[in-house]
Amino acid sequence: MLTGELRNKVDQVWNAFWSGGIANPIEVIEQITYLLFLRALDSDQTREDNKALRLKTQPVHLIPAGVDAQGRPHENMRWSRFKNMAPAEMFDVLSNQVFPFLRGLQASGGPAAESAFAHHMQGARFTIPTAGLLAKVVDLLDTIPLDDRDTKGDLYEYMLGKIASAGQNGQFRTPRHIIELMVALTAPVPQDTICDPASGTCGFLVAAGEYLRATYPDMLRVPAQNAHFHNGMFHGYDFDNTMLRIGSMNMLLHGVEHPAIEYRDSLSQGAAGDAEAYSLILANPPFAGSLDYESTAKDLQSIVKTKKTELLFLALFLRLLKTGGRAAVIVPDGVLFGSSKAHKELRRKLVEEQKLDAVISLPGGVFKPYAGVSTAILLFTKTMSGGTDSVWFYDMQADGWSLDDKRQPLLDTSLLGLQRFMDKRSQLSETEHAKNNLPDVLERWGQRNGTERDRPRTAQSFCVPKADIEANGYDLSINRYKEVVHEQVQHRAPGEILAELRALEDEIARGMGVLEGMLK
Repeated sequence: MLTGELRNKVDQVWNAFWSGGIANPIEVIEQITYLLFLRALDSDQTREDNKALRLKTQPVHLIPAGVDAQGRPHENMRWSRFKNMAPAEMFDVLSNQVFPFLRGLQASGGPAAESAFAHHMQGARFTIPTAGLLAKVVDLLDTIPLDDRDTKGDLYEYMLGKIASAGQNGQFRTPRHIIELMVALTAPVPQDTICDPASGTCGFLVAAGEYLRATYPDMLRVPAQNAHFHNGMFHGYDFDNTMLRIGSMNMLLHGVEHPAIEYRDSLSQGAAGDAEAYSLILANPPFAGSLDYESTAKDLQSIVKTKKTELLFLALFLRLLKTGGRAAVIVPDGVLFGSSKAHKELRRKLVEEQKLDAVISLPGGVFKPYAGVSTAILLFTKTMSGGTDSVWFYDMQADGWSLDDKRQPLLDTSLLGLQRFMDKRSQLSETEHAKNNLPDVLERWGQRNGTERDRPRTAQSFCVPKADIEANGYDLSINRYKEVVHEQVQHRAPGEILAELRALEDEIARGMGVLEGMLK
């Protein structure tokens, strides 16, 4: 958790960019990302230098030694060196040395090129407009402690939270508490191979990594599990290079050394190469718009014939999952009750050919201020042989924040989200639950094969047998199955009401007669 002092320092950095003429939050984060990478690279180089000195060996050069073609020392590119330069000199070094170096980092093949972040540096642009702004931002960032992994991760998440407007292609951040709920529901294990085919800032992958560290504290002490965690566990795809850079840095700052964060248009290029490669998928894919048949992968069209991106992504998830793999994904409500042939067929496949575990209806304002669309979380397991006997439904009505554009917290910070309730020893009161349903979702999910089977359909959660879903044309909207109890109201007899109305009319008529007499 960030302290108020650290938050203030981040706010100062943000305000410096704003007053310096860079108002686009994505661009601000991108420029901060480059600077954080340079600071981390300098720290790594210092560690390598000290190691070589201690062992009396030649140091590994993450930052090249010697001089460049213009005779400028490569040492100038180190954070510890350029942060002490005059603003104009620092600006020249960043513009003409550091960023050309970053853009060529992957091609250089050196040790620094091995990080996931370095793979996405080819399009790196230095857009800080003035030497004064650069010097101010470097000074501010230099005062922020980055030695602790949790602090680095929380700091970056706080900055990402400042993205206040949707980007192109419908990009927006999934609220962190919703991500953490989805991760907790799927309960990743050290053997999982996890994928988000629309990864954006890698929020789902980061949360999965943090969940694993907290749940399996000895995992990284086991060599095979350590190697898998840092090199083969996490996979993310996106077709926005800026998001790839930001997502890779997010993973790096959260302590995952070599995640596979790659450029890919998941729907167009198909999933043939990664078919049945993953045991867990966590995603909130873009669901605005359609694609042409020509540009859509044929292997996905073989699962469902459609141009709707939300249906194609569900088909993609089925393609990517191993048999026995599970998924927690966000879909628009239209997927649950859409009447087209493609909608019905995909729902039929989930229920009849796979194992549909749950449908969790999310509050309508959960994605504000980005979008007001109604959504749900689908949880399913790929079996290729059916297995759905009943589906668990939960009607989430509150997530801890106001459901308007301001999204203000409704409870004390300690009562928001899930973390305090993961050990099941803490409970929210009835009043608190009315403002934050997340702990209840997780608790009831754990009872879905037990006491949840006996809940009436008037409750906030209940199970629906597969036969009922089939009889309703595989409609998965909770309102199809939820029963509403109407409070009985006793009304007065019509004759009594009419008699009272006649008495009132007589009284009015008498009053009018008196008034006319007075006027005469």
